[in-house]
Amino acid sequence: MSEKKALLIINPVSGTRSKHGLGKFVTTRLSESDIKVKTALTKKSGDAMKMAREAAESGFDMVITAGGDGTVNEVANGLAFTDCRLGILPFGSGNGLARSLGIPQDIYAALKVIEDSHSVCCDRGLANGKPFYCTFGIGFDATVSEKFANEKRRGRSTYIRSVLREFLNYKSQSYAILIDGKVITEKALIIAVCNASQYGNNAYIAPKAKLTDGFLDITVVHSGNPFSNIFVGVDLMAGNIDKNRSIETFKTPSVTITRLSDGPVHLDGEPLQMGHKIDIVCEPATLNVFAPEKEIMFRPIVSPLRAMFDDIRYDLMDKIRHLD
Repeated sequence: MSEKKALLIINPVSGTRSKHGLGKFVTTRLSESDIKVKTALTKKSGDAMKMAREAAESGFDMVITAGGDGTVNEVANGLAFTDCRLGILPFGSGNGLARSLGIPQDIYAALKVIEDSHSVCCDRGLANGKPFYCTFGIGFDATVSEKFANEKRRGRSTYIRSVLREFLNYKSQSYAILIDGKVITEKALIIAVCNASQYGNNAYIAPKAKLTDGFLDITVVHSGNPFSNIFVGVDLMAGNIDKNRSIETFKTPSVTITRLSDGPVHLDGEPLQMGHKIDIVCEPATLNVFAPEKEIMFRPIVSPLRAMFDDIRYDLMDKIRHLD
């Protein structure tokens, strides 16, 4: 078996998990599978995409990213439409793409996925030409993402605080949504355009979304009162949001969203500003990414509970073992 070349890109500031000794650990572990690893650290936004593109052009077989969904997005953009495969080690705050692919949050198990060498070819979305692999969001979730990005500390607890801080003050906006030649006018709390099933942290905004079906799943959360919005949040975490009466869902290869004013949106949790009109399309089969060969069927309530307990177990394991 010929030796394969891998570039490991580490974002040292993503998430809250320690990456001390990670490069040495991954190099040693993957050498047992005849994979030679070169390690690189990002210093600023854009580094990961540039490194990944150069690796693909230089003949690397794979690029492995240790970071959050923002880092994964950058690396994926560097590898799109190439034969170089993406490996994901989930070290972010939400890890939406890894979770949607069924990649374990445990570092040992995530590396086993890469060693098994099974991959799938995923779609991606484009919002006004800017790529996303999990979700595009406009409305409340985009505002929360913008606030969260300005926090000094990352992690799940910080994100929850950002959600609660904005929850009581946010005012829903009016949108015109063009789908399949029909215009739908809505006053919405959130419009999420989803390639993957969840935001991250087991928050299932589009439980039926598939990364390989050539379609985008759109979840419109209608404007409601604080009481009804709480139930939306409960169903979001239970995987039942598509059954909530405050929700409307669509499946389409493209959509155009028009609003009255500019403001924040988010792409895979990373906030940015966009104009009044946003054209969103699905680009099928753009990215080769390592994933478990056996797809686990999603079951509302059961699957989120299992994922929550797995997260607790992995957190405990992280505390009692060291990568170096």
